[in-house]
Amino acid sequence: MKVLVTGGAGFIGSHVSDLLIDSGHTIVIVDDLSNGKKENINSKATFYHVSILDNRMADIFQEEKIEAVIHHAAQISVRNSVKDPLKDMEVNIRGSLLLLELCVKYHIRKFIFASTGGALYGEQDYFPADESHLTRPLSPYAITKLSVEKYLFFYHHTHYLPYISLRYANVYGPRQDPLGEAGVVAIFTQQMLRGKQPIINGEGTQTRDFVYVYDVARANLSALEHEVVGEINIATGVETSVNQLFQKLKKLTASPAAEHHGPPMPGEQLRSVLSFDKAKKVLGWEPSISLSQGLKNTVRYFKKS
Repeated sequence: MKVLVTGGAGFIGSHVSDLLIDSGHTIVIVDDLSNGKKENINSKATFYHVSILDNRMADIFQEEKIEAVIHHAAQISVRNSVKDPLKDMEVNIRGSLLLLELCVKYHIRKFIFASTGGALYGEQDYFPADESHLTRPLSPYAITKLSVEKYLFFYHHTHYLPYISLRYANVYGPRQDPLGEAGVVAIFTQQMLRGKQPIINGEGTQTRDFVYVYDVARANLSALEHEVVGEINIATGVETSVNQLFQKLKKLTASPAAEHHGPPMPGEQLRSVLSFDKAKKVLGWEPSISLSQGLKNTVRYFKKS
């Protein structure tokens, strides 16, 4: 199948592109390189240095005869979304709508959307959260993700566009940028390898569900191959505190750093862990790489790079 991967030069999108190419699919990547990197792009993919807001997107759909879309391009910074919600809306909502209009026009067979899990559910009522949990987005970024999910529901029922929204837990692994809006794994790993002292926000008892990027790529491949519509969590169902994560990375990097706690991050979620039962039932997907193995792989990558 010929698949357009938006944001395919980014952390997650590049891993998705690699796996799909290895599985025999033909990949077209669109990325404006605002977050992505050229070195992440698979040499077997066709690459367009274009924003999803650009009018040239229509030409790409027409010329490349796109059959499916995996949509990872986004304004990814939660902090920047709070500072500039209008820009966040422009990229994440308007950009997605422009893409959906092209999907309808060119009769795309499937649309897979990279959504978010913990940021949508907010402080959970029960653990782990399944897809029926109430959504309480607390940032413009999370609000845009939920908005696109609602538009997807509309486009499916009105224009019969098949879609799957993958609600990711906290994704980590090789190629994650430790600078700017990055995951705590990448930040701590680089700081420890460089002999710096990581700062843990607050008491460090806040928990996250860390899912390895290769497993996330596998979920996208499964979504492409299954005739399912709706929202699906991609997670491990395992809670890990920031303090526990710090100790695991300290051991793997042989860092002399001690736990150093700074002020808590205002509005930071206390606990986040998601159920992957639906993914297992409808996609045949479940996480295959433990946190211990995933962290080893990640540390090895950062040592090389």
